[in-house]
Parts: sequence; C-alpha cells; structure tokens
Amino acid sequence: MTQYLTIQPQQFTWEQDIKKSRFILNIARVTTEEQAQAFINQMNKQHHKATHNVFAYMLGDTDHIQRYSDNGEPSGTAGVPMLEVLQKRGLHDIVAVVTRYFGGIKLGAGGLIRAYSGTVADGLTQTTLVQRVTRQAITITTSYKNHPILEHWLTEHDFEIMRTEYDTAVHIVVPVAEATVTDFIAQVTDLLAGNATTSIGETIFFEIPMT
Repeated sequence: MTQYLTIQPQQFTWEQDIKKSRFILNIARVTTEEQAQAFINQMNKQHHKATHNVFAYMLGDTDHIQRYSDNGEPSGTAGVPMLEVLQKRGLHDIVAVVTRYFGGIKLGAGGLIRAYSGTVADGLTQTTLVQRVTRQAITITTSYKNHPILEHWLTEHDFEIMRTEYDTAVHIVVPVAEATVTDFIAQVTDLLAGNATTSIGETIFFEIPMT
C-alpha cells in the first residue's frame, strides 16, 4: 500500500453523554494485532469498573485483519457499528475502544447502534487524520551561500524539509514523490547552477495532515 489514511500517532480520547450513559472513545494507531490487543487490555484495566468496553480494529495492507467485540451488549449493536464507521471513513491500522458507563436508561437496539457508531464518528471529527504516503528521501548537499536560496525555493514550492545537517556544507533531506524525483533533481540542479549534489535515499512513509 503506497498510501493510506489513518490517525495521528498519539492516542486520542473523546467522550459524550447519551441519556445519562457515559460513552468514552479511545483510539490509537497500531500496526500489529499484538499492539491492538495490548491497547484493548490497557483500556479494560483503565476502565475496569465500566459496564462495557467495546472494541473494533482494522489492520494490514488490505485490511485483512478486522476484529470486533460487543463485550456484553446485544449482538450486532456495538462492535459491528464501530467497525463500519472505520470502514466508511477509509481508515487503516487503527483500533477503537468505546467504554460505556451505564446511566440507568436502556437505549434499545437502535439506540445502541447510534450511540456506539456515533461516538466513533463524532470523535473522529475531533482528531487529526493523516495521509501516509510513500516518498523518496532526497539529500541535497550545497554551500552555505546557496542554502537560503534553496530553502526559499523549497518553501515556495511546498516541499517539506525533513531535516538539515551542517558540517563543511549544508545537507537538506527532502521527501519527494517517486514519480517526480528526476524532475525535482533537475530543477534543483538548474536553480543552483550545478552547485549542488543530490543523492537518493530510502523509500519512507511521509505523513500529510488532513485539514
């Protein structure tokens, strides 16, 4: 998978009250089933007095790992609706746990479906989603004199600078789409009149915040 949509690396928490029941969403980015289960266990310990800790997660290049649990809620009213929200939003490598503290008012099957799916859907609107895309790490080495010229050009053309290192010269690492690497190098060479060297590094995942 050369690109996919997921959440920011940090764990995110959001909650709401529905008919006196407290619904708490905790979501995290994970890349293995072991990480997903560890996160679920962490939430179970953190909310061990809760009425339910319902989870859903999707993992893998083709989302070939999909798991959910209703955790005591009526079958099909909690875990599946949560999983469907993740699917509809096109998210990958993500685990969601919705904790419910029962408030004394029964919601019925339809109410539970809306509560669990709505908690995930509404919570996702409050967090930062990121597009993870593959990029080629290009290192540009140039003189201190040319450094501000290059940096200005990169900023003007919306290229991100991953890092800058200084020794006898300046080394700037820029993530570039693989299809445009040749053109990018040609433009940099032309900009600095040949007074720069470039090297193509590893292919990396680069994150673009979705606003």
